[in-house]
Amino acid sequence: MTFECSQCGECCSHLGLVHTIQKDYGDYRFLINNVYTGERTEVTVDPDKIALFCDRSIFSERPEACPFFRFDRAAAKGYCTVHTTRPGICRDYGCWRILILNTDGQRAGRIMCQRFLASEDERLSRIFHEEIDDLCGLDDAAWDERVIRVLVTAGYSVRQ
Repeated sequence: MTFECSQCGECCSHLGLVHTIQKDYGDYRFLINNVYTGERTEVTVDPDKIALFCDRSIFSERPEACPFFRFDRAAAKGYCTVHTTRPGICRDYGCWRILILNTDGQRAGRIMCQRFLASEDERLSRIFHEEIDDLCGLDDAAWDERVIRVLVTAGYSVRQ
């Protein structure tokens, strides 16, 4: 299964430390700079997100958020207001290697890049510690396959 964004906003909540607005051209057009790579990207606020972009309340709650990230509390979803023209680093980003869902279809945890579990689900954490932590000598594909088998057997579902 391919990566599917759940719009939680975790990825964008600290990107204000990475993406800075270098120039405001007006008409909701900007030049942004990636402070780590020096990459510059011209972006334009998506026409259907201008009102959302104008609401800057996100920064009182998430002061390090990307300058173009907004969170709609009513919908409990985050939005990139420049999604159509967003930088390449944002286009390529996937926030998990394996997404783990509980029996209700809610996120129970995520396997991050180098075989790290991020979860507050005690049962899932115990299963990971007892049955997965010590898996060694497997390449990534074999490790993923084994982990998925363990998790599905335990009643979880997964997305890759």
